[in-house]
Amino acid sequence: MYSANHWGGSFEINGDSAAEDERSRNMEWDRGALSHQNQHQHLDETQQSWLLGPEDGKKKKNKYVDLGCIVCSRKALKWTLWSIVIAFLVIALPTIIAKSLPKHKSHPPPPDNYTIALHKALLFFNAQKSGKLPKSNGIPWRGDSGLNDGLPDVPGGLVGGYYDAGDNTKFHFPMAFAMTMLSWSLIEYNQKYQAIGEYNHARDLIKWGTDYLLLTFNSSATKIDKIYSQVGGGLINSSTPDDHYCWQKPEDMAYKRPVQTTTSGPDLSGEMAAAFAAASIVFRDDAAYSKKLIRGATTVFAFARDSGRRARYSRGNPYIEPYYNSTGYFDEYMWGAAWLYYATGNSSYISLATNPGLSKNSKAFYMIPDLIVPSWDNKLPAAMLLLTRLRIFLNPGYPYEDMLRSYHNVTGLTMCSYLHQYHVFNWTQGGMIELNHGRPQPLQYVANAAFLASLFVDYLNATGVPGWNCGPTFVSSDTLRAFATSQIDYILGDNPTKTSFVVGYGTKFPKYVHHRGASTPNDKVKYSCTGGWKWRDSHNPNPNTITGAMVGGPDKFDHFQDARSNYNYTEPTMAGNAGLVAALVSLTSSGGNGIDKNTMFSAVPPLYPVSPPPPPPWKP
Repeated sequence: MYSANHWGGSFEINGDSAAEDERSRNMEWDRGALSHQNQHQHLDETQQSWLLGPEDGKKKKNKYVDLGCIVCSRKALKWTLWSIVIAFLVIALPTIIAKSLPKHKSHPPPPDNYTIALHKALLFFNAQKSGKLPKSNGIPWRGDSGLNDGLPDVPGGLVGGYYDAGDNTKFHFPMAFAMTMLSWSLIEYNQKYQAIGEYNHARDLIKWGTDYLLLTFNSSATKIDKIYSQVGGGLINSSTPDDHYCWQKPEDMAYKRPVQTTTSGPDLSGEMAAAFAAASIVFRDDAAYSKKLIRGATTVFAFARDSGRRARYSRGNPYIEPYYNSTGYFDEYMWGAAWLYYATGNSSYISLATNPGLSKNSKAFYMIPDLIVPSWDNKLPAAMLLLTRLRIFLNPGYPYEDMLRSYHNVTGLTMCSYLHQYHVFNWTQGGMIELNHGRPQPLQYVANAAFLASLFVDYLNATGVPGWNCGPTFVSSDTLRAFATSQIDYILGDNPTKTSFVVGYGTKFPKYVHHRGASTPNDKVKYSCTGGWKWRDSHNPNPNTITGAMVGGPDKFDHFQDARSNYNYTEPTMAGNAGLVAALVSLTSSGGNGIDKNTMFSAVPPLYPVSPPPPPPWKP
């Protein structure tokens, strides 16, 4: 109603006639000289209302403020200002105060049992380190050891790596397998490792192993003629000081530690190629080291494929054959080729991995029970799952589809065989699957199978597939996950003896672990070869706790003897703990669920031609 004149010019007040308009325009007066009476006499009603306002207090005077663009009531302006002040006090001020107060981050949920066990299981590798130890190693009863390994026979020596088990031998075959398994788990579940603060630790453990394995051959060459396959060891029933006859912690070793050399060995070199290739994906953010690992992988795999060197690395060697005897090498061909393809993108490797001759010689499709049990000796089920991954996520099609589909089918049947209802394997009364026919040290096979089963479930979940077929029966992926969790839970204490087979986890765990370093006091006394026997035969628990070590495990009746003298029950191994770590990280909910689908394929080139760009617009 009251507005400014936005168009300029004079503000005209319309009267009732043209005469009045003319008279109004011609009016001139001195407003200061006019009295109220004169104003009433000479101004018309409209002019009076504009110039004089209400008479004699009959009507309260309205006041207005000219803000330039609008003229508004002072009352409205006052209410507006008060509203702004109130809004500031009610809304803005509390917000400012809240933001200025110290922030208290909400606590993350407590770690689940698998995460707690995983922290411990990784520490086992710290306790097994050989060589010059970093100050951050974190195992107070361990020190530098094996500093003369390989000398003077091997240029530069063979210092570093890991002791395999409760003795002080460095077996390169299971060591390489352990590094491959750790790398695989880190590639698939790197977000979980990061969430629980173990990502850098796991990388350091892998690098400690691969750095050492690179010393076991001429890694700067493209063609080699030998590989150092073991450091230390002992002969059966020997009375000569060695890693078996003597009971000494690694820091006290004074006996000779012979180096074993192989001029053949596609099994050992194939596994080493897998370890280097898998680790190169882990260290893809370190271009120089990743490239070094790939070069080493291609070199040792060429050695493995040399037709003149195809004899098992352990054949006839009394220092190796009784302990880590290899039963074949075609599974390592498939395993190593698959990893090299993922690491390099070189199609010659996937062509080899899917070559029908390879599956025939490895008996991949025969469904022989022993060949569907993953272990340091048998990589077939792991290799086929790794190649099934390629089909599930990238589906490369011809010319690989037929073999990849066959690997996928056998992988599904392997998972079926792990389920109780199909009676492929025996089970103990307490609920442990007997993957090694009830023989001693069963847990390493159980842990490996649990990892493969859990990983297969994550592959299915990543593609929205709820399960798979076991013959005519559709099986939910939840059923397979339950198998994996039940087996790891058994290891962690859900068994008839209520014993956790992982040292340091739970309230009841082995105290008499068959381990030289853990059983010998850290009292600065150097015990001799035979002087350490008193600690081997002592009835007291180990003075040092080898945290995270998964021992061999119970017998087929669920019985367990916590006895240092019985290594079948109480000795841990590198390969066993690597499988346990992989299974635990796959099952933990810390860091979320699921896998990293893409990192594995970071070096794999596009499988199909890139679509050409559209033609330029037509110009007449």
